[in-house]
Amino acid sequence: MVPKLQKNVSISNNHPFKPGWQTGSFALNHTPTLPRNETFRLNISEIALLLFCSVSFSFSSLVLQLLFKPFFLQFQGKLRMAQILAPSAQWQMRIAKNSTDASPLTSKMWSSLVLKQNKKGAVKTSAKFRVLASDNSTINRMEQMLNLDVSPITDKIIAEYIWIGGSGIDLRSKSRTISKPVEHPSELPKWNYDGSSTGQAPGEDSEVILYPQAIFKDPFRGGNNILVICDTYTPQGEPIPTNKRYRAAQIFSDPKVIAEVPWYGIEQEYTLLQTNVKWPLGWPTGGYPGPQGPYYCGVGADKSFGRDISDAHYKACLYAGINISGTNGEVMPGQWEFQVGPSVGIEAGDHIWCARYLLERITEQAGVVLTLDPKPIEGDWNGAGCHTNYSTKSMREEGGFEVIKKAILNLSLRHRDHISAYGEGNERRLTGKHETASIDTFSWGVANRGCSIRVGRDTEKSGKGYLEDRRPASNMDPYVVTSLLAETTLLWEPTLEAEALAAQKLALKV
Repeated sequence: MVPKLQKNVSISNNHPFKPGWQTGSFALNHTPTLPRNETFRLNISEIALLLFCSVSFSFSSLVLQLLFKPFFLQFQGKLRMAQILAPSAQWQMRIAKNSTDASPLTSKMWSSLVLKQNKKGAVKTSAKFRVLASDNSTINRMEQMLNLDVSPITDKIIAEYIWIGGSGIDLRSKSRTISKPVEHPSELPKWNYDGSSTGQAPGEDSEVILYPQAIFKDPFRGGNNILVICDTYTPQGEPIPTNKRYRAAQIFSDPKVIAEVPWYGIEQEYTLLQTNVKWPLGWPTGGYPGPQGPYYCGVGADKSFGRDISDAHYKACLYAGINISGTNGEVMPGQWEFQVGPSVGIEAGDHIWCARYLLERITEQAGVVLTLDPKPIEGDWNGAGCHTNYSTKSMREEGGFEVIKKAILNLSLRHRDHISAYGEGNERRLTGKHETASIDTFSWGVANRGCSIRVGRDTEKSGKGYLEDRRPASNMDPYVVTSLLAETTLLWEPTLEAEALAAQKLALKV
């Protein structure tokens, strides 16, 4: 006979299975035993029933695994992507306890990025990080290493040498140890790199020399560590062709230019792309969002894509000492802008290049691609420019509007020279549509964003101020654009005949 379990109305508080078995009125606190001289028997039908139940249970388990495995893998992929996009220690911008310059970035700023990742892309992307993301302790140990404060141990610092590569727009960098903190580029040693690997030198004579030119605080490593903007020379001390800073420095060191204290405010537009498909962030893969209109300075998950990147970049620039003055979302979704200035002379180019470097590093951390293409998406979508606001001391003083008009006259006579130096692919952007002037025709106007040169209402009203050159593309070289503006308006003199004809054409009374 089969023994029965004994009932026990009172629940045993000491039973090891108590937490999971207190939902009924029974407690399994008694082990059943067979009476003495009794034999435990099962007939054929009972054995068959047990076998059937066992097989059914195994089959059910297999079916459940097959049904829920895709959901489990998808969840696992999202979890890994969240771990990857969560800021590493490089994000924890370490600030000295007595510093009020900036505050560390937290993982909260990545929430929108994690939520907006394409589901399939997230699973695929997580694969290459599987070893790192599979164990939180591994990530934590890595963050601890990256967050190490070495200042109590050594006076040595890390200097990240940054330079412009062979394309004229790509940025390169490498690190070296410096024996103590420095305050001026002249305290830093020159360095070299393999120019044949950056398209800047032949293989048989590949050495290119880095000359430190500007120093910024390093927001990724913190402490006394620094970022160093360099320009590039041959071992004989000659600037290589891609070194545009050298010529700009010559122009800005001219006594006439120095006396006029040229100010620049540069509006750098850029577009964020999804990593795998190179399509704007927030856009449906292979598709298009709603028409332009709600996205410019827009707020909301359906209008703003990549705000965390923009905000992180803003703080990183402030920490580094870059003269950043603002940011905003742009007309095309997935496109943003930051402004740097007012900056004086060669400083404008140094600050823009360092700001671009920080943006490249931040998008690298976020797993998003940065592009400075002036027309990333063809069709009825705005391009990306780098509008450059410019003024001289004479423009900013009483009667400055007349000086501005004379500068506009000079710019009109050198329109082709400026267009050729204002960025590759700019012809796809300067079409006369989407707040641009035609690339073939020079124009100017007050408060007119469809002109080559725009003058603000305040400048017209007060009779002094600045002009905005709206022609430069987003991928322009700031060293070239800023120095060319100074050269054309301060050092270059047109013939009287050419000046008269241009003034008549532009309806300028100079």
